[in-house]
Amino acid sequence: MLGLMQDHPLLISSVLEHALRSHPHGQIVSRTAEGRMHTCTYADMGRRAKQMANALTRLGIEAGDRIGTLAWNGYRHMELYFGVSGMGAVLHTINPRLFPEQIAFIVKHAEDQVLFFDLTFCGLIEQLAPQLPGVKAFVAMTDRAHMPSLQVSNLLCFEELIADESLEFAWPTFDERRASSLCYTSGTTGNPKGVLYSHRSSLLHSLALCTQDGFGLSSADSALLVVPMFHVNAWGMPYACAMSGAKLVLPGPALDGASLYELMRNERVTLALGVPTVWMMLQQHVESQGLTPALELCLNRVVIGGAAAPRSQVECFERDFDTRVIHAWGMTEMSPLGTVCKPLSKHVAASLEERLDLQSKQGRALFGVSMKVVDDNGVEVPRDGRSSGHLLVKGPWIASQYYCAGEVPILDAEGWFDTGDVATIDSDGYMQITDRAKDVIKSGGEWISSIDLENAAMGHPAVSEAAVIGIPHEKWQERPLLLVVLKPGRTASKVDLRRFLEERVAKWWLPDDVVFVDELPHTATGKLQKMKLREQFREYVLGED
Repeated sequence: MLGLMQDHPLLISSVLEHALRSHPHGQIVSRTAEGRMHTCTYADMGRRAKQMANALTRLGIEAGDRIGTLAWNGYRHMELYFGVSGMGAVLHTINPRLFPEQIAFIVKHAEDQVLFFDLTFCGLIEQLAPQLPGVKAFVAMTDRAHMPSLQVSNLLCFEELIADESLEFAWPTFDERRASSLCYTSGTTGNPKGVLYSHRSSLLHSLALCTQDGFGLSSADSALLVVPMFHVNAWGMPYACAMSGAKLVLPGPALDGASLYELMRNERVTLALGVPTVWMMLQQHVESQGLTPALELCLNRVVIGGAAAPRSQVECFERDFDTRVIHAWGMTEMSPLGTVCKPLSKHVAASLEERLDLQSKQGRALFGVSMKVVDDNGVEVPRDGRSSGHLLVKGPWIASQYYCAGEVPILDAEGWFDTGDVATIDSDGYMQITDRAKDVIKSGGEWISSIDLENAAMGHPAVSEAAVIGIPHEKWQERPLLLVVLKPGRTASKVDLRRFLEERVAKWWLPDDVVFVDELPHTATGKLQKMKLREQFREYVLGED
């Protein structure tokens, strides 16, 4: 027997229509690539998204066609998010921090028909255009007054493209499983891989973000998206904010600490989302300027994802900003949210130290994500917070295969996806990443967590950033090498750091050597490039200890 309920497909256009009806005056504040500030409403965005859908239809774009973007977080990008997917085409957000060769590869692999770009990327577009014969038009996301002079054929102006289009567009109804957007992995090994999201998966994911066990979004929030809109759909926040009516604050290309602090203060931001490296710059700005964020800001929660949040960073937000950190974990293949670290009722009376211990974990799985940890033989290990193994996931917003990658399976026989992470899960369901499977250091038959060792090192007051890699050792197989970037004006020696770590990690975990470097390499999404570090130090010889 079937239920007697109405059957409406879950489409991104329905999120926009809800925002137009229920939150028409909700604001979207952007710092543009031209440098000025821009404010509009959800109603404004809805009208212009319909104009964009009409313009793309006039250009011959049909359902299923891919539309690429090389753009920062801004109101025009939001209009593409809803206009492109709403009309049945596929929004392909491209990470401009990838190598040009990788960008050319994914534009051609995706078969993008039109490529939109911010002014910041004019030079990149001029370099790429001759390699992209399949792109029918390049659209500069600006007005005529700021239109660049480029040696690119089929160059169009965003504002002129939509200026004469109708404000009315009948959003089509179709199968909710139809593709809505396309993102590629950062491609640290081999070519980037495409992950193709559906309307259904995107809406279910966004609903999870809005729950209290997610990010707890509401129309009372002012949300600063420091996480880029070209990185896994800004963690689904453009859809979730339209769904909840939250004010959106979009920083454009200005991601330095001073610019972010100004936006937080001026736009009364309550929720901010980004990777640890961005928050490191913000905290350094606050420290160098002697600011008092706890008194000047309305910030009450910060979501940190993309990489493990150092304990020192979490403590700084608690102490100096009076702000709770929400540790989240996921990956491109997961849309990306998998877990969120929120306290249970048993933690209400927890001390600061106990809360910090809890916040070091990646959190509990949201409804919609199933999760387990297995050993090398595929047998599930106990949920005791100590037994570690390979982290597997499955659910309605997790990829089943990569885009146009043939029939290469990425799931096991039971439908589980191997995340490549090594993790533990405790009896309350809190998951903690102990390492990437390829980054764990195997010393004398035991595992050393490079992440835990890095976080311990970053607790030193002179350390700005740290990375740990395994170096081959004749006796122990591998031993840890600690690479450190010091804060400006601070000093520390190898002896200082080893003494500091002696009180925080097991003796056999202590790095065999410490190397001070000016900077550490990161992927296009802000993660440490361990592979590049291993290559750089592959001939490094550890002394005997």
